[in-house]
Amino acid sequence: MSRNPLRDARDRRLPRVPDPCALVVFGVTGDLARKKLIPAVYDLGNRGLLPPGFVLLGFARRDWGDGDFEAVAREAAEKGARTEFRQDVWQRIADSIKFLPGSFDDDAAFDKLAQTLRDLEASHGIAGNAAFYLSVPPAMFPVVLEQMKRTGMADNDASGGWRRVVVEKPFGHDLESARELNALVDEVFTPADVFRIDHYLGKETVQNLMALRFANALFEPLWNSHQIDSVQITMAEDVGIGSRAGFYDSAGAARDVLQNHLLQLLALTAMEEPVSFDAESIRTEKLKALRSIVLPKDLGSYAVRGQYEQGWLAGARVPGYLEEKDVPAGSTTETYAAVRLDLDNRRWAGVPFYLRTGKRLPRRVTEIAVVFKRPPHLPFSATDTEELGANQLVVRVQPDEGITLRFGSKVPGSSMEVRDVSMDFLYGEAFTESSPEAYERLLLDVLLGDKTLFPDHEEVELSWKVIDPLEEFWTGTTPARYRAGEWGPRAADEMLARDGRQWRRP
Repeated sequence: MSRNPLRDARDRRLPRVPDPCALVVFGVTGDLARKKLIPAVYDLGNRGLLPPGFVLLGFARRDWGDGDFEAVAREAAEKGARTEFRQDVWQRIADSIKFLPGSFDDDAAFDKLAQTLRDLEASHGIAGNAAFYLSVPPAMFPVVLEQMKRTGMADNDASGGWRRVVVEKPFGHDLESARELNALVDEVFTPADVFRIDHYLGKETVQNLMALRFANALFEPLWNSHQIDSVQITMAEDVGIGSRAGFYDSAGAARDVLQNHLLQLLALTAMEEPVSFDAESIRTEKLKALRSIVLPKDLGSYAVRGQYEQGWLAGARVPGYLEEKDVPAGSTTETYAAVRLDLDNRRWAGVPFYLRTGKRLPRRVTEIAVVFKRPPHLPFSATDTEELGANQLVVRVQPDEGITLRFGSKVPGSSMEVRDVSMDFLYGEAFTESSPEAYERLLLDVLLGDKTLFPDHEEVELSWKVIDPLEEFWTGTTPARYRAGEWGPRAADEMLARDGRQWRRP
């Protein structure tokens, strides 16, 4: 007997709740766990999206007991959760919080962890289901993975349930190291159980980019080289490097942001329509877009790196990069990177994609600006249209998540004067539903086994094939300088000026 179609549709809209499971966080005392992961776990519990029998198991080099960890976790949840803090919700989570002390090279500690997971099958009914979050420095990945392999914790067959691993960026520091890391992870886990987190893909506006394109007949017919002049993808930060000098000086802006966040945004902007919105179909189309990327032949003209000097931001003087704490004297690491990329396919032939990222820029903003071609003829006088620019569709990823459409409109009055105006859509005003934080959404997908929002190993390797030639070209060069509070070095403006274009000022 067939089911009721209305009931089927209703069931598809209901939130999915994972099977009973454990979330094991290695490095649970670090900033990522306290600021993002623990608040995300609380928000999932507050929304009713944690399964009965859920266990949060922390592992780190601290001489703590369960009570000590519970107190730290509660403070993190109260400070970082997006939803209202409720004692009854926290108590349900706190009852299943456990902590195991140990270092990553401590065999006895990992043996105890493996035994604890086995014991939880009976006490909490998790049926062998566990997700392992590697919130640790990349140098520790091999040690942790080898311990998991030795103890059999990664073995789905032995556990009788599912075992998954979550790997934070950076996924290597070049193509060769990325391949080595991928091979190492695949020795311990099957590829289907490896989740590489790029938290930008969990943001509501990034996902809405696909809805904007493929759910509306208005935009998709225009999404090609016949109508689009260029695309600008910007991730600007107004902060410096903070306490990340050790990592940042060995990475730089290109490895830290271009290789992952911005190339993923490019892939979502440029990809063809998937046959369905499942992980495999979306991955297929993103891979096609990434494979079609062509670097400019003249990297000297179309790839720019910069480093901020002291300047003014928000009315305060801020230090230059070389004056930041723990930055080596004379460092040539870039804090700004911009590049022109082209896509060698029919849809995007002749449309440049300009990517840029930088620290100590005037404001914090991440956006995708689709700039349309100008009309071939304007039946107005030049004086009346001198303020009229190109139409733009701007997807704001953060902050003030939303979409802006910029177009020309007649100015009130007797003359036919046309001027740019903006039409804004803001998530916070259009929807009453609260938007989950990126890590909340991604953690839930890990526990559900949904890989739609996670780049796979081939996407990572294709991204490094774009970045490695840039890094090789920049080796031995000194980055251009720009003052803190400016939109990057002058060379970045000159790069677009060569093409008769200019950067959009967010």
